Amino acid sequence: MNIEMIRAAKTRLEGHVRRTPLLSSPFLNEIAGRRVWIKPECLQHTGSFKFRGGWSALSGMDPDVRTRGVIAFSSGNHAQGVALAAARHGVRAIIIMPSDAPQMKIDNTRALGAEVVLYDRATEDRNEICARLSAEHGLTLIRPFDEPLVIAGQGTCGLEIAEQAAGEGITRADVLVCCGGGGFASGVALALEADAPGLRVRPVEPEGFDDMARSLRSGVIERNSGLSGSLCDAILTPQPGDITFPILARLGGPGLVVSEDEAMHAVALAFSRLKLVAEPGGAVALAAALFHSDEIEGEDVIVTISGGNVDADVFGAALQRFGA
Repeated sequence: MNIEMIRAAKTRLEGHVRRTPLLSSPFLNEIAGRRVWIKPECLQHTGSFKFRGGWSALSGMDPDVRTRGVIAFSSGNHAQGVALAAARHGVRAIIIMPSDAPQMKIDNTRALGAEVVLYDRATEDRNEICARLSAEHGLTLIRPFDEPLVIAGQGTCGLEIAEQAAGEGITRADVLVCCGGGGFASGVALALEADAPGLRVRPVEPEGFDDMARSLRSGVIERNSGLSGSLCDAILTPQPGDITFPILARLGGPGLVVSEDEAMHAVALAFSRLKLVAEPGGAVALAAALFHSDEIEGEDVIVTISGGNVDADVFGAALQRFGA
């Protein structure tokens, strides 16, 4: 992985991806005790940053390989990103999704034209299912995070952050990135290393699924004991990626960990103060900025809201509980 791959992805994404803004709110600044700058990737196509990686992967493939179709596994956001990218390239997509994924994400993936195969993550092996279907149909796997073309696509968000931060006069700050396997965080970290070296990525995860934070502390890849059981479903992965972990070990700061309640509170605040719809997993970075300010340094902090594909009942519960 290198910056040239990210710059090449940016060229392929031009005219296809939304350049999301950098937002702020005096109300959020007051809670955090510093200036908080929000990069709302919940406004991206398909409602998350994952479209960047999906388009990068499809557009970067050999055309003959792409024509045969693609396959992916995902709890929802990568699924939708790949589904839309495949549809716009006119190729087949099969997406393997856990049966307990939010219904909105399952429905949206189908609506975008993909064939959805559901599995029980407690009793079935998605890798086995993926390998079988790939062999049967001649499909190319697009991994959700440990895939260079996907990481390159996610890194284009980092190039935008570098430009936008410079425009606001921000030269030093922590950049909090919602983290599952680390594709988003590692791509942004590589982009910032090249274009804004004073900005440092810090991955943010939910309690109980903080494999990246633990791995960064220990220096070796550590695995989560569970694979489900959190409202932050969008960022639940077994362990950091073999490609992503070394990048973050070299470039990232210490990981941050937030509670599910803090993530839900951040969902409510994103709506009440910015009129943004965020899912709990997509709001963990904002939660860290607001409720873990003692773990962050500097006058500015930049956060990603990585996704907004939240079921209505979960969103309603956040607003009702936290008074938005």
